[in-house]
Amino acid sequence: MDQRLALGHLTACIATHFEEDIVDIRIGITQAVREISLEQNDDERDATKAKIESALAGTTDVLWLTDKRGRTVGVAAAKISYVEIGSVEGDRRIGFGG
Repeated sequence: MDQRLALGHLTACIATHFEEDIVDIRIGITQAVREISLEQNDDERDATKAKIESALAGTTDVLWLTDKRGRTVGVAAAKISYVEIGSVEGDRRIGFGG
């Protein structure tokens, strides 16, 4: 009986984890080969967009973002070449082909 209860709790935790909406943020940096990529919870989307818009408008010198794991990344606002915000499960092509 205890094993069933534990298994039910584990299943509920896994289902809750997968129900979270995750947003993928990719930031292109001028004169850099790789982009910065992080994932945040969807409920942070509006606040993140406001931070990005502020950095691109020149209001702040450094764009600071924290991902879902707690890693904080700082990017010089003057070096940002592009920003993509979308869902992780979106249409992303990998490899060669049409």
